[in-house]
Amino acid sequence: MLALAAQNAYERYEVTSVDRTEVLRYLGYSGQPMAEELDARVDGVVARCLEVARPAGVWRVFEVAGREPAEDGRPSVQLKGTKLELIGDSMREHMEGAAAVAVMAVTAGMTVEQELRRLSLTDTVEQCIFDAAGTTTVERAADACEASIVAAAHTAGLFTNFRFSPGYGDMPLDTQPVLLAALDAQRKLGITLSKSLLMTPTKSVTAVIGLFEEPQPTSHASCKDCLCAGFCRIRAAGRPCWA
Repeated sequence: MLALAAQNAYERYEVTSVDRTEVLRYLGYSGQPMAEELDARVDGVVARCLEVARPAGVWRVFEVAGREPAEDGRPSVQLKGTKLELIGDSMREHMEGAAAVAVMAVTAGMTVEQELRRLSLTDTVEQCIFDAAGTTTVERAADACEASIVAAAHTAGLFTNFRFSPGYGDMPLDTQPVLLAALDAQRKLGITLSKSLLMTPTKSVTAVIGLFEEPQPTSHASCKDCLCAGFCRIRAAGRPCWA
């Protein structure tokens, strides 16, 4: 556990494809007829996004130091070696029994942000498609980062649950500043926060993942349809992460 907690990984990710249906979902598509020209345009914009993107991430593992309530009485999980606290009922449930927590931040890169700004001035239709493609791209990069964490946990004899981001459930968005500081994400990834706690580059993701001594039924229960499958480093060894 000590060796795992000492890791402070910076990684670049090779995202060569995304799920087209996810791009369309972010565009609000739900099966309605689509003109052939627009259909082809989606493919071209997705390809451009993948070409422009420079996905990268950082992650660290912190041991769980305690579970004392926060100052306002809300449930809280304290992490050793950082000021980061995971507050709320969602975190209490998600980290129940966790021995450690992996903290991660991922971005598609400032190049995607710059292209979005350019398109906002030149082609708003293409901007919308590119925005959806950028969101899907950073989620795939987050899958790659999660796969790295799952592999590191597996090597240490630990199991993981799924990633959980600030702003979901009752995990407060104001977790972001301390979380990013714990990862030195501004220096390593160029991620900054607005006064409303929105990240720049906008195509960025932060999350936490629990590490456990026993397999978890909530995630990675099989290789089929696993989001990390395309980046998995474990299956070749013949033993899946969930066994």
